[in-house]
Amino acid sequence: MRQAKIARNIWLGIENLLLHKLRSFLTMLGVVFGVGSVVAMLSVGEGASKEAMAQIRKLGSTNIIVSSIKPAEDEAMSTMRTMMSVFGLTYDDQRRLAASFAHVRQTAAVKLIRKECRLRERSLELRVVGTTPEWFDLVPREVLAGRVLLSADERKRAPVAILTEFGARRLLATEGSIGQTLRVGGNEFEIVGIVKSESGQAGNIQIPDQEVDVYIPLEVARRYYGDIFARMTSGSFQRERVELHQIIIEAEKAEYVEAVASGVERMLQRFHKKKDYVVSVPLALLKQAEATKRTFNIVLGSIAGISLLVGGIGIMNIMLASVTERTREIGIRRAIGAKRRQIVYQFLIETVVLSTIGGLIGLGMGVLIPLLITHFSRMPTVVTWTGILLPLIISMAIGILFGLYPAVHAAKVDPIVALRHE
Repeated sequence: MRQAKIARNIWLGIENLLLHKLRSFLTMLGVVFGVGSVVAMLSVGEGASKEAMAQIRKLGSTNIIVSSIKPAEDEAMSTMRTMMSVFGLTYDDQRRLAASFAHVRQTAAVKLIRKECRLRERSLELRVVGTTPEWFDLVPREVLAGRVLLSADERKRAPVAILTEFGARRLLATEGSIGQTLRVGGNEFEIVGIVKSESGQAGNIQIPDQEVDVYIPLEVARRYYGDIFARMTSGSFQRERVELHQIIIEAEKAEYVEAVASGVERMLQRFHKKKDYVVSVPLALLKQAEATKRTFNIVLGSIAGISLLVGGIGIMNIMLASVTERTREIGIRRAIGAKRRQIVYQFLIETVVLSTIGGLIGLGMGVLIPLLITHFSRMPTVVTWTGILLPLIISMAIGILFGLYPAVHAAKVDPIVALRHE
């Protein structure tokens, strides 16, 4: 019986709204655009933060990345032709970091050199990454063909190379190229694997691998290319001595990362007279990104929520006008026995129906906009259930809150005065 009454009241509310179709539609537009903008903005924000956090996770949540940097005083003297800058991480640093901390699982040392690489008649400048087999544990990438570096390669100082997918495509290397000879500078290497490459930057941390990488054993890189690098810039000849360009340290658990990073910083300060290194902690960056995401979503939601508030004010305005127009109808209903709460229910149902239909249309628009953004701009967007349900619930709540005053106002109309109303 009660359900039948509710259904009848809802249908009555819809009929009353349909009497003024254009006015009802224009009133709904505020809610439609409000809900649509909330869903779209939350989707764009979610997509942007998800992409940023995915980039950070590629660095490893338990990793600590220590990189060599050229000190400011060395940069200032770089115009001197005969000057050789000596800076950065050393092999001793790598040994000390691997042996001094109880909660360090493993480390990977990295030497970086840019060389022209040639496979048959094709050539391409690649970044040569001299590293240890642990690299592929700390920076895991999908193996497309062959294998990655092994401990035996390092031990035997085997001249083997692993290409990235990008480099392999540019050099026309395929799975059938495994076993062929790659010339790196003036040295020959056997191609033993091809891996999927990643590139980009996560926050202020450069992802360790790049599309233009070719991986060789660290001892081989040291023997073939040494630690001194020469380059010509702005007409001057510069020489730099850098033993290691990067050391990646893996902590046993995420909760040990910050303590290990602090210990690494203190140890390097002790053995380095100048600040020629930088310690990056992806976990701290990930936490910061998650906090930024929450703030970003709150700001976007608040901005879009203003549209919903404007829509709610529009509903209140139209319902107050409707009460004035239907004063005689209210008086007749009260005269034949309708109670005040029934009048309240009638007008509340109309506002909830108005805001709910507007909310549903707005949801459709809010889901469509992110799809169009992704299609035309290739910018990732993510529509979540929270981003759908929250605006819909808010739109219904706005219908109740902003419809309550007109409904109560209608219920308080004196039946005698209402019947006399023209």
